Amino acid sequence: MRATLPLLDKIAFPALRRGRLDTLQVNVGYRCNQSCFHCHVNAGPTRAEEMSGAVADTVLEFLACNRTATLDITGGAPELNPQFRRLVRAARAIGVRVIDRCNLTILEVEGQEDLAEFLAAEQVEIVASLPCYLADNVERQRGKGVFDASLRGLKCLNALGYGRYETLALNLVYNPQGAALPPPQAGLEADYKRVLGEQYGIVFNKLYVLANMPIQRFGSTLVSTGEFDRYLDLLRAAHRDANLDGVMCRNLISVDWRGFVYDCDFNQMLDLPLERTGHARAHLVDLIGDTIAGNPIRVAGHCYGCSAGQGSSCGGALQEAAE
Repeated sequence: MRATLPLLDKIAFPALRRGRLDTLQVNVGYRCNQSCFHCHVNAGPTRAEEMSGAVADTVLEFLACNRTATLDITGGAPELNPQFRRLVRAARAIGVRVIDRCNLTILEVEGQEDLAEFLAAEQVEIVASLPCYLADNVERQRGKGVFDASLRGLKCLNALGYGRYETLALNLVYNPQGAALPPPQAGLEADYKRVLGEQYGIVFNKLYVLANMPIQRFGSTLVSTGEFDRYLDLLRAAHRDANLDGVMCRNLISVDWRGFVYDCDFNQMLDLPLERTGHARAHLVDLIGDTIAGNPIRVAGHCYGCSAGQGSSCGGALQEAAE
């Protein structure tokens, strides 16, 4: 796999500083039952990295001491980590909002037969990958059979009340097929709701439209095909200063499976740790009871993926969300 950081590090991006922390995004491991082309984590069935019980304890201590509003759990398929359900239960018990970044097909994996019921009982917000409402497009990006399995997962969640009740939020995620900016979020959400509703009887709350990041598998493919510079030029030409106030790194930190801290999930994958005075590599335990508001954020060329066009974050488009 071709590394993209040496290329991205040469590209200047406007300086950013942190605001108030409200979201702790935790990557509990890179093991996944899928291997998707656009995956910026390079997750898959053969990855063995996973968060230990000790690091999970640190996560829970941080949430309690720092009064963080949201725990955003990601992977891989985060549900495959043995600590996943313990993290969810403990966080919900202290009133923390919990998000599960779910790939939907995990609901059919052996040993996860009761997963949907567990998530509903704990009122976990689900953010589910579904890169298109057309089978061919989904399977080109995520593999044969994934579209039908995803529909079965969505119907299972709907049957439990997801997408129907305020306490059971079900949001979907769209990624472009290749080196292009995503379309306007509002219009595409309307298309998703119309097609999934009319053809399959599926309902959901919101669609999050995300740009593909030029890192890991996708970035390596861009380099190999000679598309890297063109894609970065596209992102840079579409940059909007108005998006800088809303980028997710202003109010979020990303924690890897070992407990080390980064400004965002993308910096985690590029191994660009959060900068903190006196620490070459900050660990979450170092931040318990501390504040990092006002600290500089590490930036490079990939950050244009969040500031281009309508903007892109873990919560979808920035401009449409603001408007």
